Amino acid sequence: MAETPLHTDPLWPRAASWLVPAEPGDTSVADIGILGIPAYRTSITPTGAHATPAAVREALRFYSTYSASRGVDVAELVALDFGDVAEPDGAVGQTRVQQAVGEAVKRSRLLLVVGGDNSLTQGAVLGVAAGGSLADVGLITIDAHHDLRDGVSNGSPVRQLLEAGLPGGNVVQIGIGDFSNSAAYAKRASDTGITVVPRSALRGADLVGVCEAALAVAGAGGRRVFVDVDVDVCDRAEVPGCPSAAPGGISADELRVLVGCLASDSRVVGFDLTEIDATIDAADGRTVRLAALLLLEAAAGFAVREKG
Repeated sequence: MAETPLHTDPLWPRAASWLVPAEPGDTSVADIGILGIPAYRTSITPTGAHATPAAVREALRFYSTYSASRGVDVAELVALDFGDVAEPDGAVGQTRVQQAVGEAVKRSRLLLVVGGDNSLTQGAVLGVAAGGSLADVGLITIDAHHDLRDGVSNGSPVRQLLEAGLPGGNVVQIGIGDFSNSAAYAKRASDTGITVVPRSALRGADLVGVCEAALAVAGAGGRRVFVDVDVDVCDRAEVPGCPSAAPGGISADELRVLVGCLASDSRVVGFDLTEIDATIDAADGRTVRLAALLLLEAAAGFAVREKG
């Protein structure tokens, strides 16, 4: 059945029209950059996450650009779409990811990466650090999992980054779930100095305070901070397109609050959104639509930052 066209209203602009494709040879710097990284081949659980960047861009058409609670319109920000990284999987693909992120972060005051599975986080953080040292970068993960597994997969990016020189003392993991990890990897997190905020600590918590505490650790010494968002941190009922999500995770609203709050801090230079498989989403597209809203929440947080 053909899809019904959406209503057109010149006074209600759709967020899909906000993104402007980056032109070859253009060196201008945007407020917001969007980069798709459709990684999926090394996923522990078979996934169609490579279909997600296009689906998220498409889902932006369901939303406006105005944040009523903040009184900001992200349409006033310049947003460049840098397209997708071709064949981002494997060692060669990770090099392409690193190079693409390195270029995009130079041309974006806040870079928003749309995955793809969580393996992309390794190349993304290396790209942020390009030309410098991982010792000067902090990482916040919003994730039910530690991602400290052995091997090379979507379960190992944090371990790989630690081995590459990212200081564990500047890594904060928010939302770590019960029965989603092992004692061995929890010990690895503790031994490497990672700050862990379990999902249980978020129940009834002041989420703004959680963000401030995380930024104090990850951004200590004025470090640039990258935020890795694995959407399977959410309750499975809210994100059926996340294969590893479990019942009892955080709500979609809590995740939106965390993303918007972190984006409002000038130390945060980029986010990734990972672990959504658009090919298994619910018929109403709720998981992909949440990802589109997370892009808008991050942009609105940046707009608040600009307002001072």
